[in-house]
Amino acid sequence: MTGVSSKGEAYGASAEDISPAPAREVAVSADDVAAGRTSEAVVPAEDVTPRRTSEAAVSAVWSRDFALFFVARAVAALGHTVLPVALAAGLLQHGYGAGAVGLAMASSAASFAGLVVFGGVIADRFDTRKVMIGADLVRLATQTLAAALFFSGHVVLWQICALGFVNGVAGALFQPGVASTVPRLARDVQGANGAIRIAEAGAQLAGPALAGLLVGFASAGGVFAVDAAMYAVSALCLLALRLPPRAPDDGPVPRAASTFRADLVTGWREFRARTWLWGVIAIWGLYMISVSGPTVPLVATEVVQDHGPRAYGLVNSALGAGTVVGGLLALRLRPHRMLRAGSIALVGFGAFPAAVGAGLGVPAMMAGAAVAGTGMAFWSVMWSTSIQTQVPPDALNRIHAYDVAGSLALMPVGQALAGPSAAALGADHVLLVAGAMSLVVCAALLSVPAIRNLVRADAAAAASR
Repeated sequence: MTGVSSKGEAYGASAEDISPAPAREVAVSADDVAAGRTSEAVVPAEDVTPRRTSEAAVSAVWSRDFALFFVARAVAALGHTVLPVALAAGLLQHGYGAGAVGLAMASSAASFAGLVVFGGVIADRFDTRKVMIGADLVRLATQTLAAALFFSGHVVLWQICALGFVNGVAGALFQPGVASTVPRLARDVQGANGAIRIAEAGAQLAGPALAGLLVGFASAGGVFAVDAAMYAVSALCLLALRLPPRAPDDGPVPRAASTFRADLVTGWREFRARTWLWGVIAIWGLYMISVSGPTVPLVATEVVQDHGPRAYGLVNSALGAGTVVGGLLALRLRPHRMLRAGSIALVGFGAFPAAVGAGLGVPAMMAGAAVAGTGMAFWSVMWSTSIQTQVPPDALNRIHAYDVAGSLALMPVGQALAGPSAAALGADHVLLVAGAMSLVVCAALLSVPAIRNLVRADAAAAASR
């Protein structure tokens, strides 16, 4: 799945930006290799030369331009994590209740989930770098306006919701371009995804604490002002970013050659044509309803009620620490069948809801959260890398958008069912079921041959030569 937070490029190149384009490869499955067939998907190759030294691995990921993109993603991730705290604290301080906080958050999430597919088409048709910079500037404006409202003390809910809606639209335009940017910046796509995942984990650890300090020493308006500044930093990093030009056949799609609707349909056909891709998304719907959806609200409720908010903070910190470990493992391990390895690692997520549902002590819940974070982060890198290296570059943004939309579509259903399920069965039993369903989902992923047998793109290319 994507690394979408509850929270997301065809870059223009000048003469000095031009560097050798990445080698091209044909993505094939294990069966295709055995039969001497190749698929139609042509993707940027990862470096197929074995990494014999740490210097070679570093050079395959880190460069001036990837460092700029890394900073942009890290700063944006930090902004995503401070925003919920600021929104909740600010609205509560101005006399609104939990329902208003949920409505304000939902306004952003709904516009993002509803429009991200169209954002993928836009990212494939136009200069994605400019689209992403424009999206950051829009979010800079919305957060600045929100800060002004909170500073003024005149906070009207519909205005906050409207700003959240626009913020979600900007996110829907920004997020699809992330998928096509990483393969163009780094030869080692998996390593680059691992580094970005570690940055996101660091933001998860630091963001809530930073937001709490800012609210305590300044105000909610101050947090929104800092959030606006983070989007400004992201936009400046993207503005300074330079990429080699796309290959002539990689787009963007000429406007005269295709309509917006045709691009949308083509993206859907590309998505449907890959069993491993839509198979994961279909199974992930079950995961959202039965595991992730109920886990988030019920874990918070159970831990805070039984052990207090400090314990919940410790459990969340352990989850973030585990995510860092998973990202580090993804930097080191190079499984031949990435989705098989990721599915096995994802088994660990069940330890988190199961530990809370079983009523274990805080140390045991922290251990379960750390295991869950490790497994989820490793799966996330394997999944992102598979999409970025197995999908044609000219459709990558659209397919990534379908991935994001499919990944998020059923999460609200799982969250909405969490309360009634807990009332009927007890929150502890629902969490135990979520832990068991995590195993069921992983087994379902491994039961699909197209998923478990998908060979990493660089290995498949080497075998076909």
